[in-house]
Amino acid sequence: MIISVHLPKTAGSSFLMAMEEHFDDRLLKDYGDYPINHSNISRNLKAVKNCLCNGINGESLSTADAVHGHFMPLKYLLYKAKSKKQFVMWMRDPVERLASHYYYWIRNYDHESAGQLRRRVVEEEWSLERFCLGPELRNFYSKFLWGFPIRKFDFIGITEHFDTEIDYFAKNILGASLISKEVNVNPDKKMSIYIKDQNLRDRIGEYHKTDMYLYCRALAIRQQRCE
Repeated sequence: MIISVHLPKTAGSSFLMAMEEHFDDRLLKDYGDYPINHSNISRNLKAVKNCLCNGINGESLSTADAVHGHFMPLKYLLYKAKSKKQFVMWMRDPVERLASHYYYWIRNYDHESAGQLRRRVVEEEWSLERFCLGPELRNFYSKFLWGFPIRKFDFIGITEHFDTEIDYFAKNILGASLISKEVNVNPDKKMSIYIKDQNLRDRIGEYHKTDMYLYCRALAIRQQRCE
């Protein structure tokens, strides 16, 4: 049983497409929680409630061999799977992930379907700096991973090395081959990184230092894997 956490703008949509090819109707797509549209307290309480409910009654997943979506991994911590659970996710440099998130929200905006925070960002015309240095999305990874230590993941893919990482996942976690292609990429991106101003990068990195620490740990795990 693969439990795949899709952190926004970390190549999760590309990974989803590969998972759909492999699992077909045995893949459950779980995108209904909208974690970032809730306060810290309500988001964490909901995750605990879901965790307990899945521990007691998980029949809705009985036909699934994999779950992928925008949810907190704590949600499935107590789920009694019919086979071994393996938690996976992808991580990206937090500074670049924030910038990618900002431009994606603006580029594909639809008032009717947008969440409350996205509406504020677009309709109040937030700057990139306001988006990256505002309290709303501070330490974004940490919000998703609340109550679930990073050491519990069986695989953390690094987005910047997507091709080699997905090959490793396919061979060592899935035991099969995967066909991957990039989706949801910014067609207007002309450079390798979004934020070239080193001073701004440093300020954002310091403001999100908990996420930077988590990302550095994921890089270290990958380095050990490669060695």
